[in-house]
Parts: sequence; structure tokens; C-alpha cells
Amino acid sequence: MARFGWLRRLATTAAATAIGIVNTATSRGDAPVELKPGDAAPDFALTGSDGRTYRLHDFRDRAPVVLAWFPKAFTGG
Repeated sequence: MARFGWLRRLATTAAATAIGIVNTATSRGDAPVELKPGDAAPDFALTGSDGRTYRLHDFRDRAPVVLAWFPKAFTGG
């Protein structure tokens, strides 16, 4: 099964891309949120590479949350 790991990565990337396209296409034109240093981040949800949905408010009162992304991940670029 390990030899199909690339297929899982491809499927996860395709799903995340599709979700992003749908979210962009169905945007209601809300104004972007502008934060200043020290402002609390607004709540949001993201789908992880494990397929689970994570919400920022689920991590309230816990250790600091660090978000990392790799724009060229799995693109060969």
C-alpha cells in the first residue's frame, strides 16, 4: 500500500484545491479582515491533509497555534 502514497497526496491536493475554488466562487464579497498587531484572529476552518476540518476556536486557551503552508508543495516547482 505504501507505493500508492503519491495517489493519496494527489487526491488530498485535488480536494483542497476544489474546496478553495468553491469557497472563492461562492464568496459573498465580504470585505477582507484587516488586523493590527495584537488583534485576535477571526475564527476560521481549514481542512488538514488528514481530511479532518480544524477550527481556530477549537484551540482557544491552548498552546499557541502555528499555521504553515507550502505554496509549491507537490508541484515540482
